[in-house]
Amino acid sequence: MMSRTLRLSDGLSVRVIEAGAGEPLLLIHGVGMRAEAWAPQIAALATDHRVIAVDMPGHGDSDPLPGQPQLPDYVAWAASVIQALGLGPVSVAGHSMGSLIAGGLAVEHPELVRRAALLNGVHRRSPAARAAVLARAAEIAAGAGGIEAPLARWFSPDQADLRDAVAGWLRKVSPAGYAAAYRAFAEGDGIYADRLGEIRCPLLVLTGDGDANSTPAMTEAMAAMAPKGRAVVITGHRHMVNLTAPEAVSAELQRWLSIKEIAA
Repeated sequence: MMSRTLRLSDGLSVRVIEAGAGEPLLLIHGVGMRAEAWAPQIAALATDHRVIAVDMPGHGDSDPLPGQPQLPDYVAWAASVIQALGLGPVSVAGHSMGSLIAGGLAVEHPELVRRAALLNGVHRRSPAARAAVLARAAEIAAGAGGIEAPLARWFSPDQADLRDAVAGWLRKVSPAGYAAAYRAFAEGDGIYADRLGEIRCPLLVLTGDGDANSTPAMTEAMAAMAPKGRAVVITGHRHMVNLTAPEAVSAELQRWLSIKEIAA
């Protein structure tokens, strides 16, 4: 893998890691992570694709977005990343917050998106779930949000090595970048919820059956809205399914990438 810095038209710097050659695939991680969270998929998919994983704004070595960004600001940022890459339309896969960005991209910038994959995405949370995630966003903004609770939700006790790796990323992330992205994540699940039917390109929506926040019901609902949507629920896994079930997730992504049909 090669790491480099991409300069956007507005002057912001974005760190990307790249591997492979062929049709381009952009990977966008979730809140608190970094591009390396896609390592299993990069290794599996770079055999026949040019895979580009980005650090989200305020994460890893990417500049933060100014002010108090909301989900549409992250979507505009991702569109600028694609334009700066100069590769034409790309396939885009996002995890968690990254899936909200990928979905927004497919809605707002269909000319830039060849296919979209939403992994462990959220869609119209229940009032109780929304209250809980907004409360956590407030805690994080105040510097009081710990990492043990999410780690316990994401990993089972027999996944200690993966848990430790993710804990390391969470501890190193910029507090300001983390808080900004989490706030946008907490408030963003309804922004494009009614527009997923506008996505005309092949759409993969995937989660684990044990993900209490990105539920199988959400996955089925999102996929059903899009004309070319397909829902996949991986049994026995939670929120970090791309790390805990890497072979299954990479196989589903490979199947999605093999679809040659492009939206008009």
